[in-house]
Amino acid sequence: MDMGQLSSILPLILLVVVFYFLLIRPQRKRQQEAIKMQNSLAPGTRVMTTTGLFANVVAVDNEDVILEIAPGIETRWVKAAIGRVVTPGDTPVSDDESAADQVELGEEGKRESEATVERDGDQGSSTKQS
Repeated sequence: MDMGQLSSILPLILLVVVFYFLLIRPQRKRQQEAIKMQNSLAPGTRVMTTTGLFANVVAVDNEDVILEIAPGIETRWVKAAIGRVVTPGDTPVSDDESAADQVELGEEGKRESEATVERDGDQGSSTKQS
């Protein structure tokens, strides 16, 4: 093999190495961490599913987890559907914070609605026309 052939193959080898360290290795690491988390589930743990449902673990079978989503309401899920374990510090946004955000955005939306109603008032429509 002469230097010309080696120099043409070198970029391809370099590309494979870069893909391994930037894509394949981190993905494999995340996958192993997820499996470790799913295997460490125990009754009483608060979790969030991959669909965003918050629940408490009631029981763990081989590949299934029984979750209590509300008092007295239990559902069976596959362990792979558990997205993460929720710790007490990971509380979702409270109603007070979301209400404050809605008030801030609501004023702008209210002004836009009023302008739309004034412009479209004779049509009896409150939707924005384009």
